[in-house]
Amino acid sequence: MYLPAHFAETRLDELHRIVRAHPLGMLVTHSARGLDADHIPFELDATRGEFGTLTAHVARANPLWTQIPDGTPVMVVFRGVQGYVSPNWYPSKHETHQQVPTWNYEVVHAHGVLRIVEDEKFLRGVLGRLTRKHESTEPKPWKMADAPRDYMERMLTMIGGIEVEVLRFEGKRKLSQNREARDVDGVVQALQARGDEDLSAAVTAARP
Repeated sequence: MYLPAHFAETRLDELHRIVRAHPLGMLVTHSARGLDADHIPFELDATRGEFGTLTAHVARANPLWTQIPDGTPVMVVFRGVQGYVSPNWYPSKHETHQQVPTWNYEVVHAHGVLRIVEDEKFLRGVLGRLTRKHESTEPKPWKMADAPRDYMERMLTMIGGIEVEVLRFEGKRKLSQNREARDVDGVVQALQARGDEDLSAAVTAARP
């Protein structure tokens, strides 16, 4: 990843925040079939390993489960807030006209090793934690016990557990840090005007 110093994010707590806030990761693998990518919701366990461990589940019919060996190096990409930035938002543009469009975004690359987990207790734990987290805002949160037992047992036979021990992170937060203060103000105001509060807040927080 192209990573100019002013956009580099190295703080582990900030990298973990982006992963947790945007848990749908793109798991990139390389095998004899070439490059492949699977889009999987991950859970981050920050207590396991120097940089944390990602856990998830996949269909056993997925080639990821059947053809990628345990111990394979992989990369998981997590995309945070993102959006288009118009040069018209920069006050300096209206003086010099020497600005161009760009895109602001947050992204985390987690490099690690894939592990295939054949353990029902592990799998139930992953499913339970994922559903508790993502059902927490529902009026009546769904839980695994809501489904008939035989149905859940059958569903469990169709999926398998995976985890990725993270060995290295690359983080990038391209949020107008290389712009002068008045142009950053213009970006924040324009984002707020179009209702993009999340990206506006990220740009504000990243100000030098």
